[in-house]
Amino acid sequence: MSREKLLSTYFNRHDGCEPSLSLGKHVKMASSPFHFFRGAAPLMYRDIFDGLIAFPDTTYDIPVTTIIGDCHTSNFGFLSEEGSHGETLVFSPNDFDDACVGHATWDLFRYLVSMALAQHAGQQLQETTDDLTMRQKPLVHAEDVRAAQSSFVQQYILTCEASLRGENNSQSALTKFKQDHILHKRWQKGLQRLVGGSAFNLKSSLAKSVDLTAYPLRFKSDPLKFEPIHNDIKANLISQFRSYVDDDIIDCVERLDAGTGSNNLKRYYLLVGPRTQAPIELYHIVEVKQQTIAAPLHYFTEMSPVNRLNPAHLTVNCQRKMQRRPDLIIDDALWQGVHWLVRSRHHARVGIDPEHIVLGKRAAQKQGFSQYAQSCAEVLGYAHMRGDRRSMSFQQACIETLPPLCDTLIELANNYAQQVKSDWALFKSLRK
Repeated sequence: MSREKLLSTYFNRHDGCEPSLSLGKHVKMASSPFHFFRGAAPLMYRDIFDGLIAFPDTTYDIPVTTIIGDCHTSNFGFLSEEGSHGETLVFSPNDFDDACVGHATWDLFRYLVSMALAQHAGQQLQETTDDLTMRQKPLVHAEDVRAAQSSFVQQYILTCEASLRGENNSQSALTKFKQDHILHKRWQKGLQRLVGGSAFNLKSSLAKSVDLTAYPLRFKSDPLKFEPIHNDIKANLISQFRSYVDDDIIDCVERLDAGTGSNNLKRYYLLVGPRTQAPIELYHIVEVKQQTIAAPLHYFTEMSPVNRLNPAHLTVNCQRKMQRRPDLIIDDALWQGVHWLVRSRHHARVGIDPEHIVLGKRAAQKQGFSQYAQSCAEVLGYAHMRGDRRSMSFQQACIETLPPLCDTLIELANNYAQQVKSDWALFKSLRK
């Protein structure tokens, strides 16, 4: 099958249409190969299944565990632990929509591919932006990506080795960053957004979405982010999900244009808190998101009996395992014949875009890109190791299997990054 035919078949199957000029998800994906990669996660698993990506046989000597499924540089960030209820800020994987039981090397490989694409995205941004300051920032060179990729794999192995020595465990987390670390400023930004932080009333997830000057509180009027819900649907939504939350549902809206891979799926925001006027910190947002099958499971259906759970239930189970302290509100529901994921929106959520890690003196001249990769490798290791808290067999297999595979995985990842760029160009030419 030609690549053009394969992509056409893929998008018809997964998005219900040919590559489109008008579908919001496809508009985002057309902006860069990095966004294309984010929006077409199952395509990588099809290429693994078809043999286009051919891992050495020893790759699969590592026991399966809970994996992110869509592991890339922008699916890590800062969040308030235990959802909106927590007072601790952690650096962690922050998207479990494609989580399942699978091969840890899939997560490692996907992250390595995304590193090359993130560097390209930074270069592309500099070439297209009108922002002179952005254009003048130092950029991580393409030839420096491989060194950062090697540091990512090495740190993952070191994290497994430290676990065997008892130097980390299921309660380990990254909660602090020194001033010379590339994540220090974003860590500080996250701390300010926690309850009691100086920016809570301005920059927290609650403050960004809710009119805090209104009584009763309500979601902001923002036609680009929110769409009002018809009264009948609103009443039905509140009735269905009131039992899932810890207080009254004060308001609800449909959330528009969120995410990349899940951009075409329905999601609603519920404003939860006391019905009588109360301190702002007693209110929080709960997301109700339509859930579909995890990316790897479109093509690998027999990995584990656990993966037979409905998509929302599987996400809940995997997220609970992979997080140190899971969100206090995280559940699944069947509503209108569709599976929905119910989860807290973290008050303090700070994401990472490619420009944050590939542009600037810290990133390009002071090993910041490698620093970021190492931090991601460490917390990814924690998440994977939590898949089995009874033994150290996963860690032992990783340190025996990964070292001789490091160069091969990086080579395969960089080759596949070129494939993604070609697919992106073909995707744009096919849009109608």
